[in-house]
Amino acid sequence: MSAAEEGGVFHRARGRTLDAFPAEKESEWKGPFYFILGADPQFGLMKAWSTGDCDNGGDEWEQEIRLTEQAVQAINRLNPKPKFFVLCGDLIHAMPGKPWRTEQTEDLKRVLRTVDRAIPLVLVSGNHDIGNAPTAETVEEFCQTWGDDYFSFWVGGVLFLVLNSQLYQNPSQCPSLKQAQDQWLDEQLSIARQRHCQHAIVFQHIPLFLESIDEDDDDYFNLSKPTRKKLADKLIHAGRCPGSTYQNLDMVVSSAIGCQLGRDPHGLRVVVVTAEKIVHRYYSLDELSEKGIEGDLMDLINKK
Repeated sequence: MSAAEEGGVFHRARGRTLDAFPAEKESEWKGPFYFILGADPQFGLMKAWSTGDCDNGGDEWEQEIRLTEQAVQAINRLNPKPKFFVLCGDLIHAMPGKPWRTEQTEDLKRVLRTVDRAIPLVLVSGNHDIGNAPTAETVEEFCQTWGDDYFSFWVGGVLFLVLNSQLYQNPSQCPSLKQAQDQWLDEQLSIARQRHCQHAIVFQHIPLFLESIDEDDDDYFNLSKPTRKKLADKLIHAGRCPGSTYQNLDMVVSSAIGCQLGRDPHGLRVVVVTAEKIVHRYYSLDELSEKGIEGDLMDLINKK
């Protein structure tokens, strides 16, 4: 899904890909680039969290609007421009069927329409977007509103995969959708092996794990042990070389634009992709707005 609009309608990921990045033009390495990663604008959570009623609260979201506007303004000022801006789920707080869902969606769309048209948007589904136990109907609603719930695209020889993590967390109401995503992912990873992509980067809302592949199940903030192990093995095998371990699978959990449940500032992550490595750094919205990207990262971006 790109930020460009025609007739007030967002261009969306369709056919399991993004038209902003034609594969035939993006399959070869072209040099360093960067993108911006954000998560959880989650319009409505700050009020719900403050009142202690996360299930039914959330009738105000002016703070989230201001924070997301600040994020967009900071991104628009960056030079050179990022290749894209990805939002990793929980776009709004109201679950399917809950009050204020339509209003929160429309307000978020309004803010995202101000993203520079030269910066495509990549939108990832979270549990608040499709439900803790998604159904075919809630997934279809997301797809109609924001674009495909899982898809892939290439940028400069790097393969990006967007996954619907709720289909791993709780597919009980839509097992056929999980099977379809599994089959699609196997096909994408086979392509990655055949094309020898420079890197493969996966975006999903719920991480495989927070600190360790062997950590306990949380039932909310990570995937179950059997699920995470199976998916991690699948991802690692796609780029396997002798001696690969789980430490070769770099799991990055990023903080929120909106409501903070911990001590992090509201912020965005700058991710620089070079031929040899991927370097990322979290910035508060104030830091990125006032100072931009630091010199050492800019040196990597501009390296020929």
